[in-house]
Amino acid sequence: MTLKRSPTGLYLPDGGFHSFSESAQRKALTGSAIATRRTATGPGTGFALDLSVLPNPDPVLRKLGKNMQVYRDLRTDAHVGGCVRRRKASVRGMKTGLNRNQAQSRVAKSVESLLGDLNMERILGEALDAPLYGYQPLEVMWGRVGGLIVPVDVVGKPPEWFAFDAENRLRFMSREAGRLGELVDERKFLLPRQDPSYENPYGEPDLARTFWATKFKQGGMDFWFRFLEKYGTPWLVGKQPRSSDDEATEKLLDVLEQMIQDAVAVIPDDASITIVEAAGKAGSAEVYREFLTHMRSEVSIALLGQNQTTEAETNHASATAGQDVTDDIRDADAGIACAAINQLISWTVDLNWGGEAPVYSMWSEDEVNQVMAKRDEHLAKAGARLTPQYFARAYKLQEGDLLPPAAVPTTPVGEVSGAVAFAEPQDIPDYADTVAPALAALGQATVDAWVARIRGVVNKAASLAELPNALVAEFAELNDADLVHAMTLALSCAQLVGRAEVADGE
Repeated sequence: MTLKRSPTGLYLPDGGFHSFSESAQRKALTGSAIATRRTATGPGTGFALDLSVLPNPDPVLRKLGKNMQVYRDLRTDAHVGGCVRRRKASVRGMKTGLNRNQAQSRVAKSVESLLGDLNMERILGEALDAPLYGYQPLEVMWGRVGGLIVPVDVVGKPPEWFAFDAENRLRFMSREAGRLGELVDERKFLLPRQDPSYENPYGEPDLARTFWATKFKQGGMDFWFRFLEKYGTPWLVGKQPRSSDDEATEKLLDVLEQMIQDAVAVIPDDASITIVEAAGKAGSAEVYREFLTHMRSEVSIALLGQNQTTEAETNHASATAGQDVTDDIRDADAGIACAAINQLISWTVDLNWGGEAPVYSMWSEDEVNQVMAKRDEHLAKAGARLTPQYFARAYKLQEGDLLPPAAVPTTPVGEVSGAVAFAEPQDIPDYADTVAPALAALGQATVDAWVARIRGVVNKAASLAELPNALVAEFAELNDADLVHAMTLALSCAQLVGRAEVADGE
């Protein structure tokens, strides 16, 4: 049998089809790095950007006519740098995990293994630069490992090396590509961004909100230093007779300067030196202090969502609480990082296996405890009996945190090893009779809504032949969250009851 060629691939003797474009794409993905300092151009490199490339609309950069290096310089400020480190640390302190979701077991295990081979600490840190600069390109270095195409590294590249075109597509401003830049492959660069839009694909940088406050603070510090130099130390005033000439006056001035440095001086017996304190300047110094405190507060609000640690009137409790990043900012940053990692996982699964991909997620310990507490509350209302051992294990309680269950006041029937034995309580209702109505009520509303929608489709159908297609269209997207919640509670109840029965049998 001869091979049949086509413009896009090759038909094999076994009936399969090999795509040329797919091979070329995989070869391109496993090539060397595209964005390097040798090939980079853009703002500040002598190349004027074409009008088809959208300029960054950031008001600070546009007013200064500079690039992202301005924001990097801000991070050298002690307060800005500390807030950035604290903000990133709040996300790094969250729990991470891979949810299999609907993916195959072998796919989930392979993805978990490849994530373990990557430096996730560094990758997450670079992805978390996106909220600071608005956007943060991450170049994916693909390679072949065990017959699979997997990411062997993910490296953050300077944002100013990239721009967006009129269609909001990312372009690398390489020297070879000219003024329009090079359109990057969609699977070559991850692009975490904060609040991007069609009007502004570059995202909203939080460091832009701290720029003027930091610059004003630095300027205020300069004036404060001058104030302290002028009024913070006592003035030395030299006195000499009116008959003294200019040369004698200059000599006395030199003596005063030496006295300030060495605290000793030799003067004529008809001259005198007095020390004058700068009285009444404490109020002026306080004005500088309040101004600098206000500027620090602006930076804290922009980066951490609160300013309690910079306010002098806060107490110890509020200041300690203010050291943390607000939950909404922390969760938003974690969402940006997770979206980038999940995009990487999706590409990897699509290139190697296809189908559903597992989901990478981040959460805080407190959020898990709240979810478990709500679940346990529903189980208790449904009639489940949870043991102190369960609470200690689930909520990491210490020994002695839980009181032992109260003894049932019944008539003692005997003593065993010195302990009083009590009869079992009577008239305990059947567990299924107690739980079934509650679980049925949880799912009934969802089922009733489905029945109402089916009734509406049937009434609107012009003929019986149109009914199947109409039902498929009506239930193309089915929200089964409430029913799944009820079924989850039912399965949890059944599992707990089974364990309780086994324990009672022992």
